Amino acid sequence: MTFTKNRNRLQRGHLGLTLAMAATFLLTGCFGGGGSSESAPASDTAGDNSNVAGNQVERFSEGRTFLVEPGPEATHEMISAMIQLRPGDTLEFGCGFFELNHGLLIQATEDVLIKGCGKDETVLSFRDSDNVTGLEALNVRGITVRDLTIADSPGDAFKLKGVKWGTLLNVRAIWSGGGEPITASNFTDRLHVQCTNPPLNEGDPTPDYIPSSASGRYGIYPVESENILVDNSESVGASDAGIYVGQTNTAIIRNSRAVYNVMGFEIENVQGGEYDSNLAECNTGGFLIYDLENITQYGDTSVMLNNVARNNNTYNFAHSGLVSAVPRGTGFITLGYDNIEVFNNTFEDHSTAAVIYTSYELIDGKGKTSDKKLDPYTEGLHIHNNVMRNSGYDLPPPNFEKVLLEGEVETVLPTLIGLKNVTNPGKGAHIVWDGLLDELDADCPYPVDANGDPVPADENGKPIHTNEHPNPSCHYNAYKFNDQGERKLPQWGSCFHNNDLSADSQAYMNFHGTEGLELVLAAAEQDTSILTLEGLQSVLEGLDGVVADTDKSVHDCQARFGKVLPPLPRVEIPPFEPSGTIDPAPSEEYVNKLCSRKSKPGSINRDALAVNCPRLDQYNLFADPQDPRSMPNDGGVPFVLNSKLFSDYATKYRVAFVPPGTKAVYMDGQDGGNVNGTIHFPTGTVIAKTFAFTDESQGTEELVETRLLIKRVSESGKAFWDGPTYIWEKDSKGNPVAKLALGGGTRAVSWHYQDPTTGQLLSGSTDSYAIPNANQCITCHSNDDVESGSAPIGPKPRNLNRAYAPESAFMGTRGQGGFPRVNQLKYWQDQGILTNVPELQIDGRGVATNIERLPHWNLPGDSGETAGSDADVEARLRAYLEVNCQHCHNDRGAASNTGYYLDHYREVDAGYGICKKPTATGGGSCGRQHIVVPGDADSSIVSCRLADESDPQRRMPPIARSVAHAEGVELLNHWINNVVTTDYENGDACGNQSIFQSLNQ
Repeated sequence: MTFTKNRNRLQRGHLGLTLAMAATFLLTGCFGGGGSSESAPASDTAGDNSNVAGNQVERFSEGRTFLVEPGPEATHEMISAMIQLRPGDTLEFGCGFFELNHGLLIQATEDVLIKGCGKDETVLSFRDSDNVTGLEALNVRGITVRDLTIADSPGDAFKLKGVKWGTLLNVRAIWSGGGEPITASNFTDRLHVQCTNPPLNEGDPTPDYIPSSASGRYGIYPVESENILVDNSESVGASDAGIYVGQTNTAIIRNSRAVYNVMGFEIENVQGGEYDSNLAECNTGGFLIYDLENITQYGDTSVMLNNVARNNNTYNFAHSGLVSAVPRGTGFITLGYDNIEVFNNTFEDHSTAAVIYTSYELIDGKGKTSDKKLDPYTEGLHIHNNVMRNSGYDLPPPNFEKVLLEGEVETVLPTLIGLKNVTNPGKGAHIVWDGLLDELDADCPYPVDANGDPVPADENGKPIHTNEHPNPSCHYNAYKFNDQGERKLPQWGSCFHNNDLSADSQAYMNFHGTEGLELVLAAAEQDTSILTLEGLQSVLEGLDGVVADTDKSVHDCQARFGKVLPPLPRVEIPPFEPSGTIDPAPSEEYVNKLCSRKSKPGSINRDALAVNCPRLDQYNLFADPQDPRSMPNDGGVPFVLNSKLFSDYATKYRVAFVPPGTKAVYMDGQDGGNVNGTIHFPTGTVIAKTFAFTDESQGTEELVETRLLIKRVSESGKAFWDGPTYIWEKDSKGNPVAKLALGGGTRAVSWHYQDPTTGQLLSGSTDSYAIPNANQCITCHSNDDVESGSAPIGPKPRNLNRAYAPESAFMGTRGQGGFPRVNQLKYWQDQGILTNVPELQIDGRGVATNIERLPHWNLPGDSGETAGSDADVEARLRAYLEVNCQHCHNDRGAASNTGYYLDHYREVDAGYGICKKPTATGGGSCGRQHIVVPGDADSSIVSCRLADESDPQRRMPPIARSVAHAEGVELLNHWINNVVTTDYENGDACGNQSIFQSLNQ
């Protein structure tokens, strides 16, 4: 990797401004991105901050462009560059084919540019990556990615989450699919995929491209973001959606192409979306605008214009989830989303329908959608001035036996269409509607938030729900009706007009949802030979209101109401606004001045805490600078947790250093105001955690890494947590030394020791213990309801509420092994470093019985319930999931877009995974339909993911472990198989895989 100083201004895509390159420098060359380089020499002019200023040492470095070229060092150079990016920086990939074995992760920065030579000239292959995502930007304000292709990412190719102002310009996501791998020798030919003859069924010949369910989920995937532009981009072969924007405010997708994905383009739960001048071809479905249940927000208002959807007839190759129900041969689908305008588009050659207008009532059954915040119906749908040709000519063949007996959703929708179309049996139409609308529920009260106050409403009186609101008992819909109980039309209806519908296909059909299917089920139960299209249609013959009708005048708003729905506003992305809260990186001279300062014995080098020193010992945190297990300096306090994060059976030594003269503030989650947060620490606090591997049979313990969390303050006065990692090595004299390793690393380790909590012997080894890079650490430690950066996770009162005891007996009474074994919170209070502590009632175990507490997850009965009882198992399992998963799986964390939340005080219901469908498919779903299936761990997604060791799409947690935690998996599976029943809230929803099943309930 090379870099150049860059004093020029760069055009930032759609950001609308050019910004000065005030850049960063984290001194990779001196600090050792992989932890192996020599440290910088100490300066002879060391001094305090005033001396540094007096010597006219520049505090911040100037900006640069990092250049990475193809070759064996490309991954290392990419990681070294990505962890340094700060405002105005550019990461540039040269021309050629890159084989990268680690994902490109951009975190907690702003105004950065990632670019290549062009999407045909720069190809980043992640085929052998150990991360699920190719390029991921998390919590970034202002990022442009342009002029490159990502190939064969294990999961998503381009993912933007928590991004404000993000542009993807002239990029491509592609998977090799079932064909030969894309390589350096063939990429120039393989990147260009045509659409001539898509396979209608798996195994059909396909001259252009062979789709594969092994491909990653999303090609282009902005989620939970704001002000997003996708322009002149392409996705090929995604097993879920090609180009997607979800749970986002203000998004434009234009001039882009999706080919051979399951869903070509997808707008999900977006407020203010726009499709303009895109091409969807040879996908299963072309375009989708819908709301998904049980996630962060609900959408409203999207415009779709000037697009072409053609020949989207590829068989559905998704693993599971809602997209696996999309019938092949669909141009556009809408589901449960209000206010859509579709105009000036062309839909041609779709074997099921050009347009499918449907609702969750069809999927779940009337009134059975478990998420009562979600309006199950699409309303305000305006379809006009479109061209539709050759639609509904070859419905996917129905498999009635599998639908009835196994509940497979894939064939439900085309089955209904063909079954009830007596005008044209077995065929679809240009426009297909399920005919379902709700009736006024006059007894349903307006929904309230957790405090009992009414949730916000839009100008029409529609509730604006988020995932923070409790699930109401009913679907409030009074805003759709007038005082006489009549639906407000056309506002809460649909208008179709001035569309050019070719005569080669049926123009329109309303198949009236599930009406009449009770008779079909009854007939099938009596005589299975009736399970043919003709036989089932004979059951419905002559029944009014059951079979489909072709009268589209119900959508003729001009004739019915004298007006049509008004045009929806086009989306406009506002000019970029920098936050000014993220500093450029310190200069090399400034770092050397601070870190080389000599400290007094027993005192921390606190000036150096402002920067990332090349060596851990330069902070002087420990009495023995070469041993982080020794007693801490400056009143540092060792601590342990009731339940800890699993890290390949590592033993951990944790110390909190609260600056002298200051106090941390006790904050718990019992009042709901600090559910995800920890104790509030003052500026200047350091939390150190050392990972070691103990072998009691050999009497050895290997130090591997020490991670620091340092609470700093930016130039703007904003507090944030930084998280440098140090890897332990031997210096030239054989002495231990910990060197800065922002780029992470791996280590072969082994362990053999007795668990101090359970007495169980733990023994094993791994060649690939993973030390996360700096940006990966932020992924877990960053929540948008805690202080920015790598905020602490573990030191919550409920996890500290215990007597201190080391995690292994290796140190005996030496160093931290000899620390007082008393209640930790009481000790901190007595030492004057913790305030606001309630009066604690300590029992004989050293536990405060009157405040919150997590149990030891692996100690039966530690919950306070009868050992091994259902309540005990669930309490311990919840403790395990909180410590290992909840830091991401909460409504403010890195996995907030999943809608799967494991907060300590959350009810165990759909949000906790009970019969919750995944928000995305791909290999991460393990081919399963629900996160937790009562009584059936083998059908539960979470069990598969926790047990996986090697697949980046499945492994959870995705970083910081290389082996499965057998004991944790055992507890999880026991809980699912023996504790969780269908009596749990939403526990009966796993059976609702098809409307046929829902009719039997």
